[in-house]
Amino acid sequence: MNEILFGVTILINFIAILIAYRFFRKTGLFVWVAIATIIANMEVTKCVDMFGLSVTLGNVVYSTCFLATDILSEIYGGKEARKAVRIGFFSMVVFTILTQIDLLFVPNSQDFVNDAMHTIFGFMPRLCIASLLTYFISNTLDTYLYDWIRKKFPEDKFLWLRNNGSTMISQLVDSVLFTMIAFVGIYSWKVIIDLTIVTYAIKFVVAFLDTPFLYIAKKIKSI
Repeated sequence: MNEILFGVTILINFIAILIAYRFFRKTGLFVWVAIATIIANMEVTKCVDMFGLSVTLGNVVYSTCFLATDILSEIYGGKEARKAVRIGFFSMVVFTILTQIDLLFVPNSQDFVNDAMHTIFGFMPRLCIASLLTYFISNTLDTYLYDWIRKKFPEDKFLWLRNNGSTMISQLVDSVLFTMIAFVGIYSWKVIIDLTIVTYAIKFVVAFLDTPFLYIAKKIKSI
């Protein structure tokens, strides 16, 4: 069941991005990046088993930020893609600050969600820092890599290379940085390496599957 839901989630995310772009153009992609970063930070608290591996949710919706910035890079240029990265970073910072303040409020006797909010939003500061830093570094790297590959291979027939090359490299940096910042000194190196491999494998699959949707986005541009 989890594997089926995994596939359905990927499809829904990609379709949602295309809808956002079709009706709101680059503004829709900016909004999507903000939404995706917030949702990913909530989903990451849930652990599931898929394909015989233990993983956290959030990897799919987080990975779609790279598709959104690749569409922006391809159609509007790297400057607009980096603007989306900054919007996502701002969203993550505000979300983190406001949710931490929410946890400081003393609930009354009728409250029934305080414990759940602490479970979801009570991240350790180290995890928050790891998430913010890796998001900004890896997504910014993705936009620069996309521009660099596009200059080397500007033809439309190399669209797949621009998309996959930039995303898969930046996703690897993202996975390595996050596990290093978040878990060194907490888990053994074996566990850290396993977490990195599993996380990157999921992001690699999502990056590979998003390629047709970038082609569709280019067609939507002319509508």
